[in-house]
Amino acid sequence: MKISEAIQTMKNYCKGIGFDGNPINEEKTRDKILYGNPDQEITGIVTTCYASVDVVKRAIELGANFIIVHEALFWNHGDHTDWLADNKTFQAKKQLLDEGNICVWRNHDYIHSGIPMEGTYTDGIFYGVMKELGWDSYLTCPIEKPMLFELPETTVRDLGNMLKDKWNLNGVKIIGSLDSPVKKVWIPGHIDGRIDNQILSTMETENIDTLIVLECTDYTVAEYVRDSTMAGLPKTIIALGHFNTEEPGMKYMLNYLPDVLKIDVPMTFVPCADMFTFIK
Repeated sequence: MKISEAIQTMKNYCKGIGFDGNPINEEKTRDKILYGNPDQEITGIVTTCYASVDVVKRAIELGANFIIVHEALFWNHGDHTDWLADNKTFQAKKQLLDEGNICVWRNHDYIHSGIPMEGTYTDGIFYGVMKELGWDSYLTCPIEKPMLFELPETTVRDLGNMLKDKWNLNGVKIIGSLDSPVKKVWIPGHIDGRIDNQILSTMETENIDTLIVLECTDYTVAEYVRDSTMAGLPKTIIALGHFNTEEPGMKYMLNYLPDVLKIDVPMTFVPCADMFTFIK
């Protein structure tokens, strides 16, 4: 099977409805071939959240010429490279991709649009997060967006340590008290100024005590969480980072990818790994 054929097969597998409720626009989607020749036969597949230099090196070692990523390859929205021609890091990464004859395709909008599961379509990234954590029985929202859970009561300290150990993280950033109780957990995505008021209001009305988030600014919801805790109404943010939170969804892809493509080539998840280092 050619890489281009595999890409189309995977698109057809997904629901294909974008965040705006309309069919994904092929001209505007982020799900582009970011690098390489898609008309070559697949020798092996690597899934990852981000194709870092180390991930590319590992793909070459594995003999894989097709990397499926969730995020951009060249450090900007849209993966524009015209401004990078003289950038030494770009040149080094490009040389590595060329040496491995590697094609990179971004699967972002399609996997979020939904993969068929349990008689419906579910967000493939957050379904993978749920499955990796073993939280299926704790889900309290529709399976289409598995992002709200009611857990057996624990503490922020214990939940944070579990996430750190489970996902091989170098540390976990906590806003709030480590001793706060945890029961109702929401993974809302980003706290970055776009829907912060909505997130804050939902935390209040739904009595959510803990958020697991991707990006997290220091203002709005983070300030609210601190004030809530200081006022004796403890709430907490566990800020794992964007890639750390979503990467389990790309790992989970290997559970259905062989059945979708029906080809006999090696398929491997290669983590891009935690980018954060903590000094204490």
